[in-house]
Amino acid sequence: MRMRKKKNFTPRWEKASERLVSDPAARRGQWRTPGPETAALHVELGCGKGGFLTACAKARPDILFVGLERVPEALLMAMEKAQADDLHNILFIDGDAVSLDDYFAPGEADSLFINFCDPWPPRKQAKRRLTHRDFLALYRRLLPPGRSLYFKTDNVPLFAFTLEELDAAGAHVTFASADWHRDPAWPGTDHMTEYEKRFSDLGVSICRLEAVWGS
Repeated sequence: MRMRKKKNFTPRWEKASERLVSDPAARRGQWRTPGPETAALHVELGCGKGGFLTACAKARPDILFVGLERVPEALLMAMEKAQADDLHNILFIDGDAVSLDDYFAPGEADSLFINFCDPWPPRKQAKRRLTHRDFLALYRRLLPPGRSLYFKTDNVPLFAFTLEELDAAGAHVTFASADWHRDPAWPGTDHMTEYEKRFSDLGVSICRLEAVWGS
């Protein structure tokens, strides 16, 4: 669904864009500087309104979070959330996952999150899905061996497709659940997106998986 144009969009964008990286390619290989060399870098593709990313940034001030979003109205709301919470460990890119190689050096990210991406249900649109094997090849370059890709969706066919694509891409799935909010095997906690909370409250099952690549 297309988001409505936000009132006073331009002045709001200008005010909130202090956390927007205008030239992400110039930061390639240098996202952790200035800052401690041990700082981790976590990336979310399609960060939407920023609910998940800002919650993560609040909980882990020692980690740098970078959110990619190509819908300006959603990105504006995410930037405003980060600004309102005075979060200094979160940055945004007005961009697309297809350009990941331009934005990040190989092995530069410690975690990658994909939350409720467009399922592109027509078979002929499969290559546009963010978990298609062509995209997975990008993620494999971005993540060092053993570092995790996290994926959530409420679309069961997309979840099944993703498991198949990960297998074809040589990834090892370390956790997978078709109803993870109610799964007793889930060992940890996670932050929810705005979309996830709304539909989980309605009883919709949320699918979640974690995957890693070896060397």
